[in-house]
Amino acid sequence: MKLNLSHSLAFLGCFSFQFQAFSQDINLGPRFTSLGNMGAALQDIWSLQSNQAGLAAIERPVAAIAYQSNYLDTEISTQTALFAYPHKKNVFGISVQNYGVSVYKEQRMGLCYSKRFGSTLFVAINANIHQLSILQYGSAHTYSIEAGLQYKIGKQLLIGSHISNPGKNAFNSDVNASVPTAIQIGASYRCSDKVLLNSGLIKSLSTITDARFGLEYKPGESVALRGGINANPFRQFAGFGCKYKGLHVDVAASSHPNLGYSPQLALGYEF
Repeated sequence: MKLNLSHSLAFLGCFSFQFQAFSQDINLGPRFTSLGNMGAALQDIWSLQSNQAGLAAIERPVAAIAYQSNYLDTEISTQTALFAYPHKKNVFGISVQNYGVSVYKEQRMGLCYSKRFGSTLFVAINANIHQLSILQYGSAHTYSIEAGLQYKIGKQLLIGSHISNPGKNAFNSDVNASVPTAIQIGASYRCSDKVLLNSGLIKSLSTITDARFGLEYKPGESVALRGGINANPFRQFAGFGCKYKGLHVDVAASSHPNLGYSPQLALGYEF
């Protein structure tokens, strides 16, 4: 039986890295992706996928979905669905992500609680259930937690920090796979109503520190243009977004020096 390219990549990733699961980035959504794939100090529904503390700034219920084609020459894809519901100074959120192909799938579901203290301090905790399914190897489950903090300085500067899986939870020994433990810190600075600068550092136990940068420019009230880069490895990101009343449409594309381009599209709606 002939194995197509996407299946080959999935199996190659499994065996070469001893089933080190969740090696792909969590999909941050087109806006955060195009701003350097960094959301430690950004605030919207996609904070559920980056630093959940940013969710505490939401004032209306929001739902969003996204689809990403991971590397154009493969069938590997990522599907994401999010929902956030604010109640007074509290915001509750749920996130679901599915990554892979038919023979190899990684699934993640998260439940989040975030809270704001005044207009300057935002905190959150998130609990995840992870499932890894590999054809002819079965499936395995594990759990992880995340915690985040953001602090607003004046009207322009927002700083944030986030840690994922501090307990270093892993799957059982039969699968020999783990969920990355990572720490990120970041800052965003709103230069004006039209320009936002975004930056951050991220470090996981299995990788060296990566510096990430992004810029968002709004030529009009309902349109945004975005771009970003990562330092290690060097990656480029670009995208745009538009909104009409409560509907948000965002598009992004990311590049990898070895694997190519990954476009994605997201739709969001504020109720």
